Amino acid sequence: MEAFFGIPALVVIAWLGGSSVKITSGGQSRLVERLGKYDRQLTPGMSFVMPVVERVVSLESLKERVLDIPPQQCFTRDNVSIEVDAVVYWQLLEHPRAHYAVDNLQAAMVNLVLTQIRAEMGKLDLDQTFTTRQEVNEVLLRDLDQATDPWGVKVTRVELRDIHPSKGVQQAMEQQMTAEREKRAAILRSEGEREAQVNEARGRAESLVLDAKARKEALVLEAEAEAQQQQLIAQAKALAAGELAQALQTNPQAAEAMRLLLASEWMGMGEQMAQAKGGSVLMVDPQSPAALLTALKNLQQQG
Repeated sequence: MEAFFGIPALVVIAWLGGSSVKITSGGQSRLVERLGKYDRQLTPGMSFVMPVVERVVSLESLKERVLDIPPQQCFTRDNVSIEVDAVVYWQLLEHPRAHYAVDNLQAAMVNLVLTQIRAEMGKLDLDQTFTTRQEVNEVLLRDLDQATDPWGVKVTRVELRDIHPSKGVQQAMEQQMTAEREKRAAILRSEGEREAQVNEARGRAESLVLDAKARKEALVLEAEAEAQQQQLIAQAKALAAGELAQALQTNPQAAEAMRLLLASEWMGMGEQMAQAKGGSVLMVDPQSPAALLTALKNLQQQG
């Protein structure tokens, strides 16, 4: 009879002893209530819980977790319907506050995030929702961190993943983008044509300038060459006249030979002088060597 009662007693003692030992893994937390009232938080390792009197009411992870926010329909400031989904990274810092402050922590966080997203999207125009995403993430992070602080939760990061306008808005945006591309293409074409015309006109102007410079240089060179030629001819005539005058002075017989030579060429020279365009003509008597000598001296002085 004693053996019969001894076996159940051992089973009860073993069950009570096994249920009183709790092993908490790293990165986890257990909350213990004693007689229905919060008593303590079990840290990682082995802990003892009094059977019947105490019980574990919550087991949570203290690691950083990811909360996936489903797509939510929102309206922007310019009354455009969009769908926004996000991802929230959070960590449980104070297990007791989170357990006793809110009934369902994750559901409460999801609804809080959705409310904050709708509020922020309502402050922006459609275009701003695409260009100010980083600023919206920072605002959501700050507001959610403040809102979840009484729950013992730390929100570490908030990321808006996708922003999808309605189909009608997407079609309008695509048409607008197509029109913008066509506008930019037309502007680029017109600028290219204008630049080509400007380059062509500049090329023609430069060509005319170069031609004018070339003609000017050619005229200058031609004038200089003609001047040098006239100077050389004048110098040669002056030199010849001087030698002729000297020969007439030193040799009296040369006067007679000169008269004969001038008489044979006088007619041809007179015709050339008569056909000259301008200038003065000096008439000299070929029978008078003295007059010829005087004319040659004057010609030498002029040269």
